[in-house]
Amino acid sequence: MPEKVVTHKALCYIVRDRRLLVFRHTDYSYEEVGIQVPGGSIRPGEIPEDAALREAREETGLTDFKVVRKLGESEYDISPLRFEVQQRHIFHLELTEPTPPRWSSQEDHDGTHQPTQFECFWVPLTAGHILQSGQGALLGRLYD
Repeated sequence: MPEKVVTHKALCYIVRDRRLLVFRHTDYSYEEVGIQVPGGSIRPGEIPEDAALREAREETGLTDFKVVRKLGESEYDISPLRFEVQQRHIFHLELTEPTPPRWSSQEDHDGTHQPTQFECFWVPLTAGHILQSGQGALLGRLYD
């Protein structure tokens, strides 16, 4: 078995009116990729808070975010998809701009890949258990 690589990720719990902002990849089925919260890799030299804000903007197409607080960290082994252990830095973000109930967005990847297509929408916080790959691990801390 290959040695597992540790990667650092930022995840965003964006909450409004007791609802959580989530998305799905429209180029893949729910069975393949599930429902996710905005997040992604922390770049070299980037602090986790900045990565969370960048990822939220890139994946939702929205801009008006602010970090409320860091909720903590969790570790998730995503094998066998990739032999990778993700060290996740999880943030509660606030969004101040209005949104429709559902909208489409895309992440352009700096022109290095085809754009990734997303459908963003809101779910009740109590439905956070539907998140893929343990992304909802720290949702309970929103109530602390």
